[in-house]
Amino acid sequence: MRVKRGLASHRRHKKYLAQAKGFRGGRSRLYRTAREAVERSLQNSFVGRKARKRDFRALWILRINAGARLHGLSYSRFVHGLKLANVALDRKILADLAVYKKEDFEKLVALAKEALQ
Repeated sequence: MRVKRGLASHRRHKKYLAQAKGFRGGRSRLYRTAREAVERSLQNSFVGRKARKRDFRALWILRINAGARLHGLSYSRFVHGLKLANVALDRKILADLAVYKKEDFEKLVALAKEALQ
């Protein structure tokens, strides 16, 4: 007796077409085009998750640098001063302080300056 495989391929096609929902034109209606678009979009989303981490780190560094320079220190000297002062705050927290809690950030800059002496 032969094995009919229509159901399996139908399910596979449905899975890809469901993932392509919202794509324009044939990319959401035609199986082969939809599959290519979905596979590419999955690759791009993987790359994007890695890039997001780089982008945020760069943003945090930019904000810390701006805050430190207002008080007469460069970013690298500020971070070095914090390391010497044994302050273990990550860049995300430092950037948040630089933007929203300026007086607390100013105290950290003073601490870093003191440690650099």
